[in-house]
Amino acid sequence: MRKGSLLDWTFLQTNCPWIFKVKGRILAQLISRQSGYYRPLLAAFAVVFGLGALIASSASGTLADSPDEALPRQEISEQLALPLAETLESVAQPFIHEEKFRRGDSVAALMQRAGVDDEAALQFLHTDPAAQILFRQLSPGKNFTLETGPHGELERLLFPLNGGEERVLTITRQADRFMAAETSLPTETRVMTQAAEIRSSLFAAADAVGIPDAVATQLADLFGGDIDFLHDLRKGDRFTVIYESITYLGRPVRSGRILAAEFINAGRSYRAAWFADDRPGSPGGAYYTADGKPLRKAFLRSPLEFSRITSGFTLARFHPVLKTWRAHKGIDFGAPTGTRVKATGDGVVDFAGIQGGYGKVIILRHPGRYSTLYGHLSAFALGLRKGKRVSQGEVIGFVGATGLASGPHLHYEFRIDNAYQNPLTVALPGAPALSEIQMARFRAQAADRLAQLDLIRSFDLARID
Repeated sequence: MRKGSLLDWTFLQTNCPWIFKVKGRILAQLISRQSGYYRPLLAAFAVVFGLGALIASSASGTLADSPDEALPRQEISEQLALPLAETLESVAQPFIHEEKFRRGDSVAALMQRAGVDDEAALQFLHTDPAAQILFRQLSPGKNFTLETGPHGELERLLFPLNGGEERVLTITRQADRFMAAETSLPTETRVMTQAAEIRSSLFAAADAVGIPDAVATQLADLFGGDIDFLHDLRKGDRFTVIYESITYLGRPVRSGRILAAEFINAGRSYRAAWFADDRPGSPGGAYYTADGKPLRKAFLRSPLEFSRITSGFTLARFHPVLKTWRAHKGIDFGAPTGTRVKATGDGVVDFAGIQGGYGKVIILRHPGRYSTLYGHLSAFALGLRKGKRVSQGEVIGFVGATGLASGPHLHYEFRIDNAYQNPLTVALPGAPALSEIQMARFRAQAADRLAQLDLIRSFDLARID
C-alpha cells in the first residue's frame, strides 16, 4: 500500500486524527436528520465501516512501507477502535428536536415533522388521562421539545403549560411504557424586540419575523379599542413590540407580557407601555399611553378575539330552538367549539355551572354596578370556580353549544344594576387615572422602553430611505 494515500490509515491517524472524530459526528448528524426507517441503516453503515477498517488493518499486519514505521497490530486495532466507539456513542445518544405547533397541525403531524416514529407514544397521548391537558392547551405557537432514540422512538416530550407558574407536562419512556407528570422548570425571562410590516394580516406579519402568536394576540387586545384588526389594517402598516420571552436552557417555553409597543395604522401612531401598578385592588399593572393616559376601558367590547355577530341585542327575535318570538338581551358571537372566551373586565366569579337554557355559563361580578354573563360554553378554564378573581382578557371558558343553542356560539350579556344593556353601544367606564406620584413612577419605568421604540422607528426609516 502506497504511503500517504487516502487508504493509508496510519498516515491519517498520525497526521489527521480529527478526520476520525469528524466522521463520527457527521454520521450522527445524518442519523439524527433521517426518519426512523433510515436510522438503523445508517447506524449499521457506521458499524460496518469501522469493523471493515479494523479487519483490514489486522489482515495487513502493518500499514507502513518501512519496517521502521511499522506499528504493532494491537496498537493499530486500539487506534482504529477509538473512532468506532465514538461513532457508536454518538448513535446511542438521544436526539433533541424543537417544534412549534402550527395552525391546522395535529400532534401526529408535529411528531412526524420531528422524525418521531412511535405509534405507542401517540396511543399513550390520546388515552392517558394525565396527558389530556396537552390537547386542552394546544394553540398555535406552543413549543414542543422531543427527545428521540436512534430508531425514531420517543424518549421524552416536554410541553409548557399555561399559567403564571413555570409548569411543564413531561412524557417519559420507562422501558416499554410511558409516564406523564407535571413538573416545574427553572426558567429565565428575556426581553425581546421585534418589528414587522403588515402584508396581509397581523398573524402573517408576526410569523414572518418569529413573533409568537400569543404576543400577536396581546397586541390585538392592546390596541383593539383604537384599531379594528379585522377591517382597519392596511398593507404597509407597521408595528414594533418589546415583550418577555420565558426560556428554559436558552430555549423559549412561552411568551410573557408585552412591555411596550407601537402600531402605525394608516399613518397614525398608537403607543403603549406597561406600568406595574401597586394600587389596592389593582390586578398588578396596566397599559398606558406615552403621556400616562389609561389605554384600556374597564371592559372589552367583545369576549372573543376574532368572531362574527350572529344575533344582536333586540326586544323581539325569533328563537331558533324554541320557535317563538322573544327578547334577546345579549349578543351572540359565532365561533367554532373550543374558541377561547375571555373576561371582558376585572372581576370575581359569581357563578360557574349549568343554568337552564344558558347551558354551561359563567357570571362575573365587576367593581361597581356591573356584571357580565357568558353562556352555551363547552368547558370552563382549568381552576375556575366561584369566588375566584379574574383579570380583563383572562381566558375563563371555551365556546360550545350547551343549553338551548342551535350551534356553537357564545351568548354574552352586559348588565348594570342587573338591567340588560347592549354591550356594543353602552357607554363603558374608563380605567382609573394615575395619581401624580404614580405618574412620576410611570415615566421613570416607561422612559427606556419608549426610547427603544423611537430608536427602532428611526432605524427602520433610515433603512427604507
